[in-house]
Amino acid sequence: MAEHTAVGQETDNDEWDPFGVPLFDDPSVRALSRVGVVDIGSNSIRMVVFDGAARSPAYFFNEKVMAGLGQGLAQTGKLNPEGRIRAAAALKRFAALAEGMKIGPLTCVATAAMRDAEDGPEFRAQLEKETGLQLHVVDGPEEARLSAQGVLLGWPEAEGLICDIGGNSMELAEVRGGRVWRRISSQLGPFRLQLIGSRKEQIAHIRKVILDLAQEMGTDHERIYLVGGSWRAIARIDMERNDYPLPVLHEYRMSPKGVGETIDWIEKSDLSDLRSRTGIGSQRMELVPLAALVLRELVATFGPNEIDVSSYGIREGLLYERMPERLRRRDPLIEACRDAERRSARIPGFGKKLHAFIQPIWGQVPPEAYRLIRAACLLHDTTWRTHPDYRSDACFENVTRANMAALSHPERIMLGLALLHRYKNSRNSSPYQNLFKLLNKEQIRYAETLGKAMRFGAMFAMADPREAGTLDYDRDKGIVELRLSEKGFSLYGEVVEARFRSLCNALGAEAKIVFPSSAKR
Repeated sequence: MAEHTAVGQETDNDEWDPFGVPLFDDPSVRALSRVGVVDIGSNSIRMVVFDGAARSPAYFFNEKVMAGLGQGLAQTGKLNPEGRIRAAAALKRFAALAEGMKIGPLTCVATAAMRDAEDGPEFRAQLEKETGLQLHVVDGPEEARLSAQGVLLGWPEAEGLICDIGGNSMELAEVRGGRVWRRISSQLGPFRLQLIGSRKEQIAHIRKVILDLAQEMGTDHERIYLVGGSWRAIARIDMERNDYPLPVLHEYRMSPKGVGETIDWIEKSDLSDLRSRTGIGSQRMELVPLAALVLRELVATFGPNEIDVSSYGIREGLLYERMPERLRRRDPLIEACRDAERRSARIPGFGKKLHAFIQPIWGQVPPEAYRLIRAACLLHDTTWRTHPDYRSDACFENVTRANMAALSHPERIMLGLALLHRYKNSRNSSPYQNLFKLLNKEQIRYAETLGKAMRFGAMFAMADPREAGTLDYDRDKGIVELRLSEKGFSLYGEVVEARFRSLCNALGAEAKIVFPSSAKR
């Protein structure tokens, strides 16, 4: 990630870049182009194949089976017999899929159910014999470490407490400075809580366990990052309660007060009605009320200022484990956009040149603004195959729903809106008006200006717009100057002028065009 200092105009040296040179051709990175992992949890078993050459990988394949392997474990000490049948069938299928995809051996990790069950070792041996897969059964602290690494993959600057809830356990890990520190595991999974008698007894038990966890982990964490299907279900219900317009769970943020109000709403609501309104599966919804009790006590005891949802967890942590350190240090957003440009743009590599051309409009900016401008420029042409009438909508939809990490919800909307304006002057008829309310007026103006700057620069010259001219913005005088080169004079026409003046109007500035001395007008 970039240092927290202002970043300004790039040099002419193409090798210099605050985000480093592209790594796609590095053998150690190319080895991640297809990585398959399987997470064998107490409630679900999931296979994910990452297209992992970028720092923010795409999900090439993703399949989940709600096997319920750990259901009843606390009562019987053994794995659920029906869950064993479903788990074996799922893993046989996953092994066959991996062979068909030619992705090499799957990395399979089993957590609480397999490590705690009396028949866990026997079932593991059976599965390895029947499927040819190698299963790694991890202990609680190791599960916490992998989950925390998954959060760091999608949220490199995460600082706080990672909380991963499964069917039979709940893990906590501390992250700061890009590293995982203290880790601990507990038996606060909903399957185990089902065996405790009354609601009052459940709450008392949860409170006692969480107080013990707080003694180990401390209560000075400003943020809690939630990992796990039950937490995501609660977040999805929180979105429904608040009529939140962007149903993207990753980096969805809740306040302690809001979490409490949503838990109250869950307790008063009919679960079947919530299911129909949110699309949450029946097996997952059954666990939500107990998970909600845990979350209420967790927030009350640790007292965070913010509760953030991570869609990344143990599976992404396994991919992070295999990444070379120099790739881990990269900005996930920029690497994902670079990959998208490389795969989908008409002229890969133009995005960086476009950024360098329009950067004088902003001058010295904080790194969070600089990276957003770079991301927009890299993505500015990736929807060109869409019909021209729909490109503005397509690019907005792609960005706001994309599997991109290190991107807050307002940043998603700003990036999408900038790309919308790259193709279209006005947003008045946009079907996404309800999403714009997540931005303030200044953010909307900023996105519009960025979009119109790209709209001008992208068509000014096909090779490098800096060869056609340079931009300068005198904020004190309110003048944007376009100084044309000899080549730029040949490229300058009425469409160029119209788009340049549209950019100036967005800035509320006067347009000034300086022609080369040899030009005849």
